[in-house]
Amino acid sequence: MRRRFIVRGVVQGVNFRNTATGQARRLGLTGRVWNAADGSVECIAEGEAEALDRFRGWLGRGPRMSEVEQVESADLAGDARYAEFRISGSPAE
Repeated sequence: MRRRFIVRGVVQGVNFRNTATGQARRLGLTGRVWNAADGSVECIAEGEAEALDRFRGWLGRGPRMSEVEQVESADLAGDARYAEFRISGSPAE
């Protein structure tokens, strides 16, 4: 299963991508996370539905210095395309 997340609030400059990467790896997810030009953090995560739901819960809290206001999510079609979860400049990397 693949899912795209957009996290809004104070989420850049607070170690969000790095801690999200660690959390995703602990949950056995693959994918990418990146800073968007509008100040949000976006990611595409792939894995089991339960792990994706747990990751979404974590995204709603974020790391200690963040202030998450909103998390949008949408399931994506297609097969998994990532071998690991990491920070990138865009989802295509």
